[in-house]
Amino acid sequence: MEEYGWPTAELVGEEAARAAWLIAQHADRQLDVQRRALQLMQQAVSAGSASPRELAFLYDRTLVNEGRKQVYGTQIAGVKDGSPVPWPCEEPERMDELRAEVGIEPFDEYVAKFSMA
Repeated sequence: MEEYGWPTAELVGEEAARAAWLIAQHADRQLDVQRRALQLMQQAVSAGSASPRELAFLYDRTLVNEGRKQVYGTQIAGVKDGSPVPWPCEEPERMDELRAEVGIEPFDEYVAKFSMA
């Protein structure tokens, strides 16, 4: 990442770009790596070379790992009474609007995938 920037599909191919995002997304115990990946991915999204949807997931994950409120409601804290409960959000009333801007389905549709009911 330091030498080439964010590993975009153009640079490394679709499969490797997705793998790089998954690695960054799940680097929960390496917050410095997650923050650097987030910074580089933001640049790639601005240049039109990476997915705004994937960036939103990484952004929320990084915020949650920093103990802060998420923006897009992509991170689930747990399940209560059979329904997924998200980590707290900065602006819960705008969550679905913000999700739509980056190509993420509304929160209710998203959590239905995880629902145990």
